[in-house]
Amino acid sequence: MGFYGPSQLVQDAQRHDVNVRPVDVMSSHWDCTLEASETDEPAVRLGMRLVSGLKEDSARRIVAARCQQPFLSTEDLALRAGLDAADLRTLASADALFRLSGHRRQQVTDASALHAAPELLKGAPVDEDVLELDEAKEGEQIVFDYASLGLTLRSHPLALLRDQLTAQRLQTSKDLHGAPDGRLVRACGLVTTRQQPATAKGVVFVTLEDETGTVQVIVWKALRERQRNTLLSARLLAVYGKWQREGNICHLIAHHLVDMSELLGDLAMASRDFR
Repeated sequence: MGFYGPSQLVQDAQRHDVNVRPVDVMSSHWDCTLEASETDEPAVRLGMRLVSGLKEDSARRIVAARCQQPFLSTEDLALRAGLDAADLRTLASADALFRLSGHRRQQVTDASALHAAPELLKGAPVDEDVLELDEAKEGEQIVFDYASLGLTLRSHPLALLRDQLTAQRLQTSKDLHGAPDGRLVRACGLVTTRQQPATAKGVVFVTLEDETGTVQVIVWKALRERQRNTLLSARLLAVYGKWQREGNICHLIAHHLVDMSELLGDLAMASRDFR
């Protein structure tokens, strides 16, 4: 997807009121598609290509079987689309079976209970009692989303951390974009891109993302050399510096960097770094 990753594209689309719908074995194709919505504008349906570890051939068998008849259950999906246990676990981890099995924990349990049948019983349904589980909390769901899809349609991770960040007087992107030129500010966000163009004489450009938008950060060479490890390794980065505004163009000139990645726990995400 070029310079921007899927998560950044989806976040931007949602901020512009685009209806983005999750990966769903009952509706998704391999690629992302447009589909009818309740408004005049179409909705974006995320494609199964975003599901980490899912083979394209498996996705296309799902679509082919679904075109013949909608799936009635996860077991029906497995039998008619010829999915193995790994396929089902992968789809369940991505929350793509929610219309067949309910919430993600239930999906994973249902998927794990379906094993390849011996040759004599292939194609025969299995009648077993269903184990009912409680739904995971939103924070756990978001961690699974990023691990399986590299993005989430639930709350932005920083929305869940906002009280802690506010207590440290760390401002949102929305707050900063209303700040005047020259003000000392402090921001914090997920590191989505790092750029160090050959023509920039050692300057690194960092994009931070929070629940309200993005902040473009300029790290001069001296600070890059002084805080190299923090700059290159942080997933969640706090930046203290001076706000620079020239018309509608805004940047944060970094004076000091703080790695706050420990607040993300097991959240798996990586920036897109360019030279």
